[in-house]
Amino acid sequence: MDNLQGKTAFVTGGASGIGFGLAEAFLDQGMNVVIADIEEAALAKAKDQLARRSNAIHSVKLDVTDRDAYARVADEVTRIFGNLHVLCNNAGVASRGLVQNASYDDWDWTLGVNIGGVVNGIRTFLPRMLAHGEPGHIVNTSSMAGLGSSPGNVVYSTSKFAVVGLSEGLRKELSTQGIGVTVLCPAAVKTNFNRSARNRPDGLADTGTELSEEFYQLADKSFEGGTEPREMGEMTVAAIKANAPYVLPHQEMKASYQTKVNEILANWTTEPPDPKRVAANKYRQEAFAKINVKKGG
Repeated sequence: MDNLQGKTAFVTGGASGIGFGLAEAFLDQGMNVVIADIEEAALAKAKDQLARRSNAIHSVKLDVTDRDAYARVADEVTRIFGNLHVLCNNAGVASRGLVQNASYDDWDWTLGVNIGGVVNGIRTFLPRMLAHGEPGHIVNTSSMAGLGSSPGNVVYSTSKFAVVGLSEGLRKELSTQGIGVTVLCPAAVKTNFNRSARNRPDGLADTGTELSEEFYQLADKSFEGGTEPREMGEMTVAAIKANAPYVLPHQEMKASYQTKVNEILANWTTEPPDPKRVAANKYRQEAFAKINVKKGG
């Protein structure tokens, strides 16, 4: 998508942080933008701020885990701006703590928003994007935690690894259908992401981890020097135009990922492959090639 002028973007988690930065960058490209968020007060404030840039802005309250609400929002987007061209599955929550202490609610809340929300966005909007046939792009927000896990961050990393895997596979599936896919993998960005438990639903409130205020203060401080959300938006615009598979904005994280890749390669077997197994691989490839697009979707 070389030209975004007049196209329509939908951004979840759009009231703050990276989502707000995406909306700013899209509006500056002359796009129509719909921001969705679960926080009504923040949503109203964000819309007012973005309206100073452009009147091509609309806001909707949305819990990305609510599939029925998602369908209604999709109808609203179509009614107001017509076809959707850029889908940004950006809404996410932070979940910290040791796996041994994680409750089912910890898992369900984190996976429900961070990967379930992405699935719901794709399932709701992708059929519509394919049906109208115009060029499009899907942007999924993961994290550097989706490329490497660390103690105290495993539940979150699990959800973000899934986003990376989904994005990589979806990009290949859609490569001949006019829709690109990019996954964002940032580290620290100047947001209030560490405080996302403020939006945790009462029905999933049972947690196995109680974090101290000292933890939050240190975590918040670690984000103070992070990338400005607007910069993330500009990087994403560039990635959409270039149809880049990844946005990897933080050079300081490259060495740790390189270490991981080296460890993987160092542990790969050195045994020569069985010629029969190699020859049989073609059947798996042929089998997957038989999977066709479902009629009507």
